[in-house]
Amino acid sequence: MEVTNPRRILAVSSADSAQHLSRVLKDLTGTTPEQTSTSLAGASHNLSLKTTYYTAEVPIWLDLIASPSEWSASFLSAEAKEVLEVLGGVMVVFALPVHATSDEGKASQDLIKQVGKVVKEGLGGWEWDGVGLCLGVGEIDDVDVWDDCCAESGLEFVQVRSQTTPTRNEYGEKTGIPRALEALEANDWANASADDLGSDFDDIDAEIEAHKNRQEASEDPNAPDLDPESLDFGFDREDFEGLRRAIWSSGKEDGESSIDGEKKAPDDAEDPIDDEDVQKMERLMAKLQAVRDSNAGLPEDQRKRAAAKAVAEVMKEI
Repeated sequence: MEVTNPRRILAVSSADSAQHLSRVLKDLTGTTPEQTSTSLAGASHNLSLKTTYYTAEVPIWLDLIASPSEWSASFLSAEAKEVLEVLGGVMVVFALPVHATSDEGKASQDLIKQVGKVVKEGLGGWEWDGVGLCLGVGEIDDVDVWDDCCAESGLEFVQVRSQTTPTRNEYGEKTGIPRALEALEANDWANASADDLGSDFDDIDAEIEAHKNRQEASEDPNAPDLDPESLDFGFDREDFEGLRRAIWSSGKEDGESSIDGEKKAPDDAEDPIDDEDVQKMERLMAKLQAVRDSNAGLPEDQRKRAAAKAVAEVMKEI
């Protein structure tokens, strides 16, 4: 799936760490960001993501911060609301000082805390369905204080060392730029809104047409209920009807039906639903119900985005 109009990444550093921001973006994207006039502040760059499930050209907005407290205040103002609404990622780049208690170390911690304030108060903190990263550039070995500082701010700390440093730790986990890229690839970049969520169901509608002779199965009295009102996801009943029918039809053999109806198993219109079908339906419904429960109380746009992601995962399983 190609993600059109994806959400944005906001990448920031202190004003005196522009070279580190430029280096990290080059390592992530393969190209060096171009400055606007004499500074990276206000510039934009693109990150091309391609995974098994999607491709996206994610815009990155760059900013240099002179006063972290003033910066956070401006991003938490009413004027910045529209900017925050389209963010799917926040990335802080800073130089790792040798001593965390030095003036440089305290300044970096203040930067992280102020960006974390925007993540918590402006984006929703842990309920925000985006990715927050802190990339510390340096070769120091004692990074516990930075792990803790970033975690308190709702951000993941990633140390970026030299190119010759192994890209996996002793547990086999990715580190450095590969880890940052892995986190970005795992994020949902779809800029879903109440107006365009229906487009996610085009494939479901096509599958309904392909299996139109099997729709009576969805009326089985033993079938678990798939009621959009009880799920409270905010989608139209027709969308969930399509999902329900796609689930039922997915369990049938490929040769039993076709779009033109030329291939049909005997008594096709009256095929019974077996226990395996019912159990599968119940399992997928439980997954959707869990998403509903975990996202109760979220703003409508975030709830709809979470619902769209859950439905997409269910469709992959069938």
